[in-house]
Amino acid sequence: SQVQGIYLITDASNGKQYVGKAYGAEQILQRWRSYVQDGHGGNRALRELAKISTEAGGAKTDHARHFVFSILRVFGPSTSSSVVDKAESHYKMALMTREHGLNRN
Repeated sequence: SQVQGIYLITDASNGKQYVGKAYGAEQILQRWRSYVQDGHGGNRALRELAKISTEAGGAKTDHARHFVFSILRVFGPSTSSSVVDKAESHYKMALMTREHGLNRN
């Protein structure tokens, strides 16, 4: 709850991945809680999954039961947002989550 960093969400139902970051006032634990609460945490591709869940008659968070959360990198509380942004971009490229995953930016 006290660290910022880069995390990975893998949808175990299809293998698609999402790389995200948590920094500033919103640390990793708070960020993950938002995914549990609403099923998307504000992410566009995950919002689409939530919409599909509700259109199929389920709850907006039904798809999230397949999410596996991993921490890729931890940063200290004084690390600048530009360093965190650069690391997030690196992992998106390395894991190809823009081309084959759930990252849209």
